[in-house]
Amino acid sequence: MAKQPMLKFVTVGRDMPEKRSADVRNEDFLEIYAPFIKAKAEEQASRCSQCGVPYCQSHCPLHNNIPDWLNMTATGRLEEAYELSQATNTFPEICGRICPQDRLCEGGCVIENSGHGTVTIGAVEKYITDTAWEKGWVKPITPLAERAESVGIIGAGPGGLAAADMLRRAGVQVTVYDRYDRAGGLLTYGIPGFKLEKDVVMKRNDQLTESGVTLKLNCNVGEDISFEDIRGAHDAVIIATGVYKSRDLGGPGAGAKGIVKALDYLTASNRLNFGDTVPEYESGELNAEGKKVVVIGGGDTAMDCVRTAIRQGAESVKCLYRRDRANMPGSQRETNNAEEEGVIFEWLSAPKGFTGDAVDGVMVQKMRLGAPDASGRQSPEVIEGADYVEEADLVIKALGFEPEDLPSLWNQPDLPVTRWGTVKAEFTTGATDLDGVYAVGDIVRGASLVVWAIRDGRDCAEAILKKFDATKAVAAE
Repeated sequence: MAKQPMLKFVTVGRDMPEKRSADVRNEDFLEIYAPFIKAKAEEQASRCSQCGVPYCQSHCPLHNNIPDWLNMTATGRLEEAYELSQATNTFPEICGRICPQDRLCEGGCVIENSGHGTVTIGAVEKYITDTAWEKGWVKPITPLAERAESVGIIGAGPGGLAAADMLRRAGVQVTVYDRYDRAGGLLTYGIPGFKLEKDVVMKRNDQLTESGVTLKLNCNVGEDISFEDIRGAHDAVIIATGVYKSRDLGGPGAGAKGIVKALDYLTASNRLNFGDTVPEYESGELNAEGKKVVVIGGGDTAMDCVRTAIRQGAESVKCLYRRDRANMPGSQRETNNAEEEGVIFEWLSAPKGFTGDAVDGVMVQKMRLGAPDASGRQSPEVIEGADYVEEADLVIKALGFEPEDLPSLWNQPDLPVTRWGTVKAEFTTGATDLDGVYAVGDIVRGASLVVWAIRDGRDCAEAILKKFDATKAVAAE
């Protein structure tokens, strides 16, 4: 079958696509981000009302001093703005790109709430730090003094790297262990490059290694090195593995060829963008080109999958979600972007099975929203007799992630976990019941936002430094 035309977009401003040349074919599809120039940054920053109650700051998990760095940007004090934003956020250029600002800082903007449109805080944050990199204001970390204590961090995602940054600034010796060949976790392999350019992540990785952080990559804890060996080599250990176990689907035909996991699909796409050889992509297994794609799920990972499939040249892309638009967990901004790019959303639709030895269709049940469940969300109910089959050559399961069984994988039966499999730890410090062992990010919270992982990593590093200082003070008595 011949490929269908696909609209091409140019992003003007921030997430506001403008349709172009409707006869552009799939392989020519490209998202071009208009530069957020100095004049635009200053204009947006000057719109901040410097209100007495900065809801933008209180709505930010990192409590970034947003009004002050907006004021500095508006008055041309950009280097000071960078220093202020970096003081509370380890990766401001990353958060500026991928945070759901509409639900956080921008959602709390008093100008937005008064009906005049939000200050585009995320775009200004991104502009400030991108300029800092260009101007050479971002330097390797140089501690005032080196410390003898060392910390091992398992997981090179945003939580682990945020903790590494903070600890290294204090002079602590830091080693990060990660199963992948590049640091960054989901920042590197989970989030598509059109949302987060990979050179942005790699620059931070390089900064950490230039600052004396040791990265031990391709290192799978429990196989290549034991948890006990890591614990014995360091004064403290931080578990920052994230949650990588994909939730699965059952039903007839669930094991058919052509039904794949979201993370496998996104990782293949990101590896390809790094220039890696990806056999599963070349074979077509993890390649949407020319296919009828169905993505199952309604979170941000599902949005990443549908938008990636569009860019790979899919014949059609549909997203099935069992609730309605108002109840989907993903970003509404991402959903709008996906629709503008040609994705079709089938709301109140859930899979009950699949057809074909190599999948050729999804058996869909139509749903309605019934009474609220224990959390207050309305529970979806099946509408009897409304089933149909949705054609599909590639089905991507984006149903969320769960923690791996770390006590078994690491032979650590005493590692405390919840009934959901997350590590039991204090939210304020990350401390677990095992002496000197901490945990941060999604492995404690469950699947959550990057900004919360950064907050956890920073808080945990602060708690560890306080404990080191207290131990040293006792020893000196």
